[in-house]
Amino acid sequence: MALNILLVGCGKMGNALLGGWLDRGVASSQIRVVEPQQQFGQEFIDAGIAYHNTVADVEDGFAPNIIMFAVKPQSMDDVAPEYKSFVGQAVFLSIAAGKTVDYFTNKLGSDAAIVRTMPNTPAAVRSGVTVAFANSLVAEEDKRACTALLQAVGDVHWVDDEALLDPVTAVSGSGPAYVFLLVECLAKAGVEAGLPEELSAALARATITGSGDLLTQSPETATTLRENVSSPGGTTVAALDVLMGDQGMASLMVEAVAAATRRSKELAG
Repeated sequence: MALNILLVGCGKMGNALLGGWLDRGVASSQIRVVEPQQQFGQEFIDAGIAYHNTVADVEDGFAPNIIMFAVKPQSMDDVAPEYKSFVGQAVFLSIAAGKTVDYFTNKLGSDAAIVRTMPNTPAAVRSGVTVAFANSLVAEEDKRACTALLQAVGDVHWVDDEALLDPVTAVSGSGPAYVFLLVECLAKAGVEAGLPEELSAALARATITGSGDLLTQSPETATTLRENVSSPGGTTVAALDVLMGDQGMASLMVEAVAAATRRSKELAG
């Protein structure tokens, strides 16, 4: 990948991305990191990645093609304007939740080429999914480069309508929390049914992770896989009759995703 990357922020997501780039063969000489909170890992220093406290410390000879904002959203007001001098030279790729393209054009100028993304936390183990939207100033070649960078931590999908990032946030951005809640609830239900707490927690955790692996590796849909476990008159059907009732999981999930979508719109202003 023959491009220069300036990574701004190296917290959990930044660390995952950086590690993925190195594993995919991006040379350390192509990367610079600005991390004002001094969270930069020793393993990256050992790999030869140049790390700076501010963008002013980055050497003049380094010309980034992509500037990735991986700082917390609440820090962006202070951070983004520091990079206005790169407009016209680099694509700005943001993983900051709730920060719209309009937000960045207000901070950087109307000529800024901007990619807004919504990743999720499984990116930390390179099993994430990221949805991206680009403004009209981002060339197809640059979109391909951004895709390659984001694929270091999982799957990548592009949308042509930025408004879709609100329901995306509700489904995949917040979705891992729903899965973790399912594990919690299943484990607690097992205890209520008489299982020892430690065993119930282990069974719930293994069942969810194993089912995810099966879903990933199988050509079948989730519906077919569910039906494969559901013998008529059996225990699974007895449980599903409860979960799939009028006030069951499906209706609750619709309400939950709608609530998260509304909140995403509110946060984006």
